[in-house]
Amino acid sequence: MKKLMLITAALALLAAPLKAQDCFADYKAKQDNPLKLHYGVARLSGPCTPDAAATELAGRLAKGGWVLLNIVSVFNATGLNERKESAGSFYLRF
Repeated sequence: MKKLMLITAALALLAAPLKAQDCFADYKAKQDNPLKLHYGVARLSGPCTPDAAATELAGRLAKGGWVLLNIVSVFNATGLNERKESAGSFYLRF
């Protein structure tokens, strides 16, 4: 029984990094002159939290000339399909 518990605990620890790879955020961003707004979805490589997503995405978006307005939510892969149409060309772009 102890061996089974140890194996289960070890598998849970090994599975944790896989969950981080399945982390996504939807966000809103803007450009000025002329004003442009967009809603997008991005895969996160760091921690799956709104604060970490904001830090990670702000840098990526800035390279493309965009300013992050806010993180709408963070979610796993099961939430991707329902957001794909709304994100349009900004689906997994940044």
